Amino acid sequence: MLKKLLVVATLTGLSGAVFADETLALPFGLSFSGTAALTSDYRFRGITQTETDPALQAGFTLAHSSGLYVGLWGSNVNFGSGTPSLELDPSIGYATTLESFSSKPVLDVGVVYYNYPSASDLNWAELYGKLSFKNALAEGDSILTNINYTNDYAGADADSWSLNVAYSVPFGSSGFGGVAAVGYTAVDDEYKFNGGDDHYVDWKAGVTYNFKSLSSVTAELAAVGTNIETEGLSDAGKRGVETGAVFTLTKAF
Repeated sequence: MLKKLLVVATLTGLSGAVFADETLALPFGLSFSGTAALTSDYRFRGITQTETDPALQAGFTLAHSSGLYVGLWGSNVNFGSGTPSLELDPSIGYATTLESFSSKPVLDVGVVYYNYPSASDLNWAELYGKLSFKNALAEGDSILTNINYTNDYAGADADSWSLNVAYSVPFGSSGFGGVAAVGYTAVDDEYKFNGGDDHYVDWKAGVTYNFKSLSSVTAELAAVGTNIETEGLSDAGKRGVETGAVFTLTKAF
């Protein structure tokens, strides 16, 4: 149970579909967007999902002008011998701009289903609520706050809450930018923790670069980690939760 709860623990940020800035207009008020990414380590709320190996990822979103949308996000995963090799996460939600506020924040609520086709006992659903702000502290920056809840954390019939705050800002017109995020995850599992609660903090800090010669291509180099206690973990287990460098190349369309 310990390994199951650790390796399937969720980031973000950063699992779930990433919404692209570019969208393809379709009839009936529909629009389509997506991303494709290659990352050196799939970290989800600070914890590796690939035993610190690279991952190929893609996400797609079909949205309606009413604010309703459906999404699908996928990645290869590796939790060790006998575990699934693929994660496919469908989601459905509603996003709207809160026009009554001067800052015009965007509210996004929905549900995501973490799905492992070859290991259905790990499947679980999670509710989420997000609030994002543009140009909050500097021109072109953004703040994203979110709260997530599930009563079936990692398929283990355990309640879990996750909170996260992320910030991104461009460095003028250089193409470079900065990113930072901090999250808090709490799990209540009386069987695993003898009636107690388990909780941890995860973080991310790094730089990004938007390629001017390559449309909608972004590179990111970030330090990602957690404060999870590593005593008793294998060397591979320690690397999967301790702070490490993660490089990600993303194409939005």
